[in-house]
Amino acid sequence: MEWVVKIGQFLLSLSLLVVLHELGHFVAAHMFGTRVEKFFLFFDYKFALFKKKIGHTVWGIGWIPLGGYVKIAGMVDESLDKAQLAMPPQPWEFRSKKAWQRLIIVLGGIFVNVLLAVVIFIFMAWIYGEAYLPMSELRDGIFVVNEEAGEALGLRHGDKILSIGDRAIDNFGEVNKEILYSGGKNILVERQGQKIILSAPEDIAQVIMRTGIPEVVAPRLPFFIGGFSDSIPFARQAGLQVKDHIIGVNHQTIRYFDEFKSMLPQYAGDSVVIHYVRAGDTLSTTCFVSSSGLIGAILGNLSIQDLHRLGYYSIHTQRYSFMKAIPQGLRMASNMLGEYIRQFRLIFTSEGVKQVGSLGTMLKMFPTTWDWQAFWRLTAFLSLVLAFVNLLPIPALDGGHAMFIIYELITGKKPSDKFLERAQTVGMVLLLILMAYALGNDIFRALRGTLF
Repeated sequence: MEWVVKIGQFLLSLSLLVVLHELGHFVAAHMFGTRVEKFFLFFDYKFALFKKKIGHTVWGIGWIPLGGYVKIAGMVDESLDKAQLAMPPQPWEFRSKKAWQRLIIVLGGIFVNVLLAVVIFIFMAWIYGEAYLPMSELRDGIFVVNEEAGEALGLRHGDKILSIGDRAIDNFGEVNKEILYSGGKNILVERQGQKIILSAPEDIAQVIMRTGIPEVVAPRLPFFIGGFSDSIPFARQAGLQVKDHIIGVNHQTIRYFDEFKSMLPQYAGDSVVIHYVRAGDTLSTTCFVSSSGLIGAILGNLSIQDLHRLGYYSIHTQRYSFMKAIPQGLRMASNMLGEYIRQFRLIFTSEGVKQVGSLGTMLKMFPTTWDWQAFWRLTAFLSLVLAFVNLLPIPALDGGHAMFIIYELITGKKPSDKFLERAQTVGMVLLLILMAYALGNDIFRALRGTLF
């Protein structure tokens, strides 16, 4: 059932983004009297699940859920309709319109995607406000999730991160982003009451990406059991269950998972008494510890909201009136797009190229329970991603079409249809290679168990 919910959210978001993107092209085309011959959600190779012609346009739903498209009369696109292009230009065709009009048509989808993201963020700021975890709430410091990256940085469990580079950190939501770009910068932390300056390696972004664990640090977490190891059976044999809250070892109280993890190795090959809470009752059990210092219990995945509910941290929420939500929505969209562009640059590194993903990567982003707030935030993010990627100057993308039209506006010379056909073919081949590579990455990560 969880996967049904996850896939349902993903398909709804994808459908919304595709329809509105293509609607941007459709509306812009009609503004200038250009006919749109087909408007499809998903691709209809060989056949369509549904189609109906209204006026000059065939509206339909394809069976391949990889996007969608509009076919604009007289435009050199992925259809490569050479028969139409061989005929004399007609007044209602794309190629008959002025260059500035064609530019607006090809950029219409990108404009709508950006507008959609801004509108979503405005309404999210107005309805939900902006929730964040202040760094001041992490009174006991951070939990180093990515041990390899944490070791490279010199971070330890319980450190309080004060600043990264010349930026003071007040919102925990910014910490991992800043760590990713901290190469060559100093990180100021407070450790056991003393301020210490750590130096981030120049290649820290590569280290983080190589581990496959994007979050380097997290708030310190209580140890609620989320599952059990198949290879180490001792926790299960001791009678521990999922959702049990471990609060002590050998009559020593623990508050956080990292304390438990650090304590166990001293009892390797021996037995310990585990104290835990189940359904409000405090219980104890004897459990054997493996030679590697493990009992086979897996940390449960607690959200910030869960930690807030349990009383570990207090989430602060900034509320906005509708009028104040408008500039805030614009800032949120701008900040998210800027962050994506920063991350996009990392793709052109040896480790970054391995992180390229396709639909599987996007699907993983959606929660397993229906959460409208998460759904709209992810939809806004993906809308900005779709806008940015489509703006890249690659033939077959909107940005590629725009590049040739801008060239025409500057030089006064329009590229020939033959040249545009060849450029479109090259662009499609490049995109297919990239899609195949991204799909291969998704399959590889799924086989390793890190995607799903």
